[in-house]
Amino acid sequence: MQFINLIIILIVTTLSFSVSGVTFKVGLLAPEGTSWALNLKRMAKEIKKSTNGRVKFKLYYGGAQGDEPDVLRKIRVGQLQGGIFTGKTLGDINGDVRVLEIPFTFFEKREKAYGVMMKMAPYFNQQFTQKGFFNLGFFEIGLVYFVSKKKTPDINSLQGVKIWSWEGDPLVASLINTMKLVSVPLALPDVLSSLSTGIVEAAYAPPLAILALQWNNKIKYLLDFPLAYSTGAFLIDSKKWNKVKEQDRKLVEKISRKFFQQINKDNVQENLDALAALKGAGIEFIKFSQEDQKISSDLRGTIIKQLTGKLFSSEAYRRFNSHL
Repeated sequence: MQFINLIIILIVTTLSFSVSGVTFKVGLLAPEGTSWALNLKRMAKEIKKSTNGRVKFKLYYGGAQGDEPDVLRKIRVGQLQGGIFTGKTLGDINGDVRVLEIPFTFFEKREKAYGVMMKMAPYFNQQFTQKGFFNLGFFEIGLVYFVSKKKTPDINSLQGVKIWSWEGDPLVASLINTMKLVSVPLALPDVLSSLSTGIVEAAYAPPLAILALQWNNKIKYLLDFPLAYSTGAFLIDSKKWNKVKEQDRKLVEKISRKFFQQINKDNVQENLDALAALKGAGIEFIKFSQEDQKISSDLRGTIIKQLTGKLFSSEAYRRFNSHL
């Protein structure tokens, strides 16, 4: 009888342990093998070890679960429990976060941009919670540069250039319309082939992404005049997150912070290295004049008027502006 009771206790204990474990399936675009992906893999391993397997992250790299909108859709139907989102898709969840990416705000002042992002993080995180997501942390994707097959020596010469845009991105649409560019909406994986065929003549991304996406093989020019500051966030489903025990949530947050700091540090250096690699590969860097910078400030004002109250709230812009 005692033996039977012991077996029952062991079975119940085993079942309790298996039920208490929570696995987050996460989709991201970062290719496996990049420093970003390697750091996330180490993070997942440390979280699993520190929580004795009670919390696990299964990471799907390189767009294996689709583009960012696909990942968001899969989270909403329960197929995934998290994703790393940037730009347009981040704004689909919480439009206020896009104030960080208002064009022609920071120019080369990357440190300033990072500081503003971190100061506004609590405000954004509260909003993410209201939308059903928990933000493990923000990423600095980097300063965004305009690259082209066509030489554009000044800001007015950009008019009429066929540029790739995220389909349905109101911020990019406002920028393109204000600058009188020609928008060609495409999914991110289709940009490379479209540069090859001439469907698009230009695109925009941080330097590291330009290399990772192999656009450097198709373009000839880079505007050495950052358009914007690109951000990302590691969002997980709040309902799933709330199933994690409080002590484990604290561990996950602590470990995530450590690795996110390293990822952001690496991103800064790798973007600098990527810029140098682009220049070394013969890509011509084009500088804009002081007059062009003044024109860009006027364009920025127009974009803000168009998007305030539509993409982001006046309160979000007020807070953002107070940190500049």
